[in-house]
Parts: sequence; structure tokens; C-alpha cells
Amino acid sequence: MTDDPFVTHRGLLFTVAYEMLGSAVDAEDVVQETWLRWTDVDQGEVRDPRAYLVRMVTRQALNRLRSVARRREDYVGEWLPEPLLTSPDVAEDVELAENVSIAMLTVLETLGPAERAVFVLHEVFDTPYPEIAAAVAKTPAAVRQIAHRARDHVAARRPRMQVDRAQQQEAVDKFLAAVATGDVQALVAVLAPDVVAVADGGGFAAAARKPIVGAAKVAHFLSRAARIPDFVTAPACFNGMPAIRIDVGGEVTAVSVVVEDGRISRIYAVRNPHKLGRLDTVAELRR
Repeated sequence: MTDDPFVTHRGLLFTVAYEMLGSAVDAEDVVQETWLRWTDVDQGEVRDPRAYLVRMVTRQALNRLRSVARRREDYVGEWLPEPLLTSPDVAEDVELAENVSIAMLTVLETLGPAERAVFVLHEVFDTPYPEIAAAVAKTPAAVRQIAHRARDHVAARRPRMQVDRAQQQEAVDKFLAAVATGDVQALVAVLAPDVVAVADGGGFAAAARKPIVGAAKVAHFLSRAARIPDFVTAPACFNGMPAIRIDVGGEVTAVSVVVEDGRISRIYAVRNPHKLGRLDTVAELRR
């Protein structure tokens, strides 16, 4: 056991940073920067260490978010968040799992830095407006307005995800079986008619540069992939959701999906090897 608040809340701090950045690498850097600043603080004068640390990590994450904006603008192809291997306890926390899902993080990418910080702190971590105001250097009234805009923005773009976990798992299992065999008819049956598949190779791995839309096109694309030698699929749990790991000749693809009305409506395939370094270690995500 430790009395150091930073150690106690490290999982929370990482989760806040990851939600804001969509990158575990950047989130770890932000948490490390926060720790360095925390060691210089007169901790005896801090009345609420958790709130103080969340404020610190938010400010560092905002700085990092602004600095990586240009890097993402110049990214080759589609940019997707970095997937994380997660434990069953994350999946059991339905609200946390939905908020750290690849689908949600992809929507959060469409928010500005301040909007993203306010949304994450208030909607995910129930942080009071005055505390958020201190973290983002704005008035509580301004934060309320930002929160309202961010909620409307996210609500208009977030997929209507399957809440029933048994039905969600059933759909993913059918999808996994169809992907493993390359059965076009089985794929079409489990895909929503307007399914969208997005791949992220980052210029380091072969991947479609633009989203593939429609069940027939996505099914034929996946069936061709299944014919590649040494194509191996396995069930996984990424970002609190049922997912698929594909291994082909030493190259890994992390596939996350959205299930709506019993069918796969979104597919997110991350192939960029620089984003796949954490698939063998369970991430600590906390609220």
C-alpha cells in the first residue's frame, strides 16, 4: 500500500489523458509529466489531491493535444485511436466501456481541445463545473456552454451501440467466424446494410486509405483478406468491448466493432504497428 495520491490515482489519470488524446503513448507521456510536476508541489497544502491531479493532467493533456494537431493533419490515410487490451472489469462497467470505446474516441476526435476536455471531465468523470473551469482556465458559465455544445455534437455523431452484452457478443462471434472463413454470405448476414469499415495503417502497413461503405463491399474486402496465407483470427477485448485480433505472417490487426440492432455497423481496423504495442498488456482504465 502507498499513501502517495499520485500512485493511488494513476489509473484514473491515465484514463483521463487517454480519453483526451486517443493515444496511450501520448497519455503515458502526459502522466509522466504530471508526476514530475506533482513532486514539486507542497502536497501538504493540497486539500483534494484527486481533483488537483486531475486538473494537472488535464492541463498537460490539453497542451499535448494542441501540439499533436498538425501531426494528425499530416497523417497518411485515416487516423484511428490506439486500441488497448482491457480486463473484464472494464467491460462490466458499461458506461466506462462505452466512453473508452474506439467508436467514442473516434467521435471525440471531432471536438476541439477545450470541448473535448470539458466533455470528458463532465460526462465521463462527473467532474463539477467549477473544477473543470479551473482545469481549462475558463469561467464555470463558459464551461457550461461548452459542455452543452459538446454534448449535442457527440450525440449527433455517436453510434447507437448495442447495450445488451449477450447480443453484442453473439454478433461479434458470428462476425469472427465469418471473417475467419471468408464466407461472403455469412459476412453480409451479420453486417448492417450501411456498415462502414475504417482502416488505419499510418503509411506503415497496407490499409484502405478511405472508408469502405456497404455490406457487399465490406464483405468482399474481408473475404479476400481471409484468403491470405497464415491468416489467423482470435477473440479479444479492446477498450472494454468484444473485438478481434488478426495475425497474418507476424503482422497484427486490432479490429473493434460497433453492434447496432444485432448487426455490425462500424468496423475499426488498426494496422499501424506503432499503435499496437499494448495488445499483450492489460491497460489500467479507471474512473
